[in-house]
Amino acid sequence: MTVTDVIPENTINVLDHGFVRLDDAMADDLSVVNGARVSFARHKTVMEESDEGLIRFLMRDRHGSPFEHNAFRFHIRCPIFVAREWFRHRIGSFNEFSMRYAKATDDFYVPEAEDVRSQVGKPGAYSFEPVSDELAEETRQEIEAVYKEAYATYARLVEKGVARELARAVIPVGAYTQFYWTVNARALMNFVSLRNAEFAQREIRRYAEAVEAFFAQKMPVTHAAFVQNDRMAP
Repeated sequence: MTVTDVIPENTINVLDHGFVRLDDAMADDLSVVNGARVSFARHKTVMEESDEGLIRFLMRDRHGSPFEHNAFRFHIRCPIFVAREWFRHRIGSFNEFSMRYAKATDDFYVPEAEDVRSQVGKPGAYSFEPVSDELAEETRQEIEAVYKEAYATYARLVEKGVARELARAVIPVGAYTQFYWTVNARALMNFVSLRNAEFAQREIRRYAEAVEAFFAQKMPVTHAAFVQNDRMAP
């Protein structure tokens, strides 16, 4: 599947060939309120000011379980190296495109010139600095050359009868993959707190920004409380 095969509704384009699409959601601020108020055998159908205060209290005092009674289902298309970071967030469900069964994508991530950077400092204390225009363009050309040769090798092997599950070994981690991710608001906030953060890798941060935009749209009170709480998941 390519980007053009995907219905653009509820989609935010990310990087050169990627996107975050909110496929479906069973999520609103009332899910948090009712998850908490069931302790007192109460149920609300309309948000009131006191409910907003309850959400802020739950967030501030880290009463986390009421934030789990909802679900977001995302369809993500991103480079493989971004997906491998994403899958480290294990509170959620993933199903990924398989190059065992389907033809490998010929879409690869090539950073924009301004995203080519150098790494300065020691492990755990890196800073990332821009490079010269000449090095940025050279880097982009080198990356594209590797992609072109790798995909040509993959195509030749498959054409000669080599199984896709083996031929895929030559595909670089800059190739695009896609997956479905179902996650509750508590786990989503944990993801956003770590990946839409200053020290996150730039590429996954752009995806986390898109995820957070959908979260804020569906659960505005919860999102505001999350931001007010220094972006710490409950």
